[in-house]
Amino acid sequence: MCGICGEIRFDGKTPDAGVIARMLSRMERRGPDHEGRYLKGPVSLGHRRLSVIDLSDASNQPWVDAALGLALVFNGAIYNYRELRAELQGKGVQFVSDGDTEVVLRAYAHWGEGFVSRLHGMFALAIWDDRRKQLLAARDRFGIKPFYYCHTRSHFRFASNTQALLSAGGVDTGFDSIALHHHFSLHAVVPAPRTLLRGIRKLPPAHLMVIDAQGKEHLSAYWQLDASPPDRPLSEGEWLEATRVALLEAVRRRRVVADVPVGVLLSGGLDSSLLVALLAQEGGNDLLTFSVGFEDHAEERGDEFEFSDAVVERYGTQHHKIHVPNHEVLDRLPEAIDQMAEPMVGQDAVAFYLLSEKVSQHVKVVQSGQGADEVFAGYFWYPRMHAARGSDIERFSPFYFDRDHQEYLQMVTPDFAGPDYTSALVAERLGAVKTDAYLNKVLHFDVTTLIVDDPVKRVDNMTMAWGLEARVPFLDQQLVELVVRMPPELKLREHGKYPLKQIARGLVPDAVIDRPKAYFPVPALKYVSGAFLEFMRDILTSRACRERGLYRESYVKLLLENPEQQFTRLQGSKLWHLAALEFWLQRNVDTVV
Repeated sequence: MCGICGEIRFDGKTPDAGVIARMLSRMERRGPDHEGRYLKGPVSLGHRRLSVIDLSDASNQPWVDAALGLALVFNGAIYNYRELRAELQGKGVQFVSDGDTEVVLRAYAHWGEGFVSRLHGMFALAIWDDRRKQLLAARDRFGIKPFYYCHTRSHFRFASNTQALLSAGGVDTGFDSIALHHHFSLHAVVPAPRTLLRGIRKLPPAHLMVIDAQGKEHLSAYWQLDASPPDRPLSEGEWLEATRVALLEAVRRRRVVADVPVGVLLSGGLDSSLLVALLAQEGGNDLLTFSVGFEDHAEERGDEFEFSDAVVERYGTQHHKIHVPNHEVLDRLPEAIDQMAEPMVGQDAVAFYLLSEKVSQHVKVVQSGQGADEVFAGYFWYPRMHAARGSDIERFSPFYFDRDHQEYLQMVTPDFAGPDYTSALVAERLGAVKTDAYLNKVLHFDVTTLIVDDPVKRVDNMTMAWGLEARVPFLDQQLVELVVRMPPELKLREHGKYPLKQIARGLVPDAVIDRPKAYFPVPALKYVSGAFLEFMRDILTSRACRERGLYRESYVKLLLENPEQQFTRLQGSKLWHLAALEFWLQRNVDTVV
């Protein structure tokens, strides 16, 4: 796991070494173990390394093969790299290191652009091919690893976060009006290639991009998720067994493909508890587990220790329990905001940030349960959508959108008003999924689009802020390809995630399996009052916010007067949504403009 960046010039100029230096400095926390640079002709590449696979200097980056004219920067983990290495060795390819980085470069050299479809894992990468005078960039199937870029007439720059690109200078920081509508409708999700800033884009998941020496850009998808029913109907027993085998293999791969210990983020819910159980079943008798809790609110518990403790007791893990008082959440919220490549509104972003700080003191790699709810239909809105009638968008928006279009128009000033961009996007994406099962359309959209810029991005940003690599087995390619074709009724049984519940029986305490669905609780960012309310009031009444002119004062006043009653359909604080964006802009954009 690392941070990558680079630049290719189209104007005949040599890349400025200061640009790469500034970008690297904004990614130091992603890769504290080594810094490397490459400069040749119109291209410069930079890399910050977190050593996880092949800890020797032989896997430092940029990884260069001068004879082949290739240079690579790569962020991620390739879980089938040993199989690919053996296959390439059988074809006469020789290796000088033991890690997955060299395998990526050799695979490109041998198979060309088709190499990326052979990679099983999470990755964002860029390869400069000096013979072809082109830069190739690729991102994994579910966008687990980030790839941001800025493409102008004079140059193409890329990095693992937006802060690096902003520090390089010359970025158009005006709002993308379509992205802004998505942000406030889909709880801060802005689907690729857009971001909130006009001058920064992101490579879509499962896509490959080639940029030539003249700046011409070619984008293509190398993989698509198939949600159509299987050719032969499977029985319930066959579905459950196939799911168990696929999940066990996903967990196993993410444990064994590392040269450092691998821990587990144990929330106390079904998903992370099942990961612990499967790892223990595979022989992990020295598991390290980590849980975090916050102060209670009258309306909501602030921790799930009751359930995580039961899993720890059953499997005898080396457990670390962390409790964070409210004052620390507020005091350190600016730090978490600074690590967000894009503004996030999920309550648990700061939770993951504070948890990751403690976890990174013990391990470099953890497995996490993100993705299970989106793959196995675990959230409360899925059965409601399934039961609803009407068009695709009529069944989706009443249960998911944070605010309808009319409320959006009441929130923003006339300069930022426009059509209902989000309904158009969702209708288009759902309509493109090849299945008659409506819920499977929604889950397909979730895992290929929405999840990328909500929990997946959140986990990457907050863990990598502490040089901690998070692996997400529930987003394993083969597991998702299987489950997206499963009949919706099977996934929805017993209030959702029925297959996981059945697999967990006998492995996980029944109290964990049968408990109502819970969420990573940070009550202070949901039920806004006291110091948190004053903090958000100061942000939304600040001079910077007023001069930006994004929000209508009447809408802000309404939220400030009654913040604990103003929730989105997914039970998020509307006040926090507004304050989070404005605070992110003040911390990350205003300071470099």
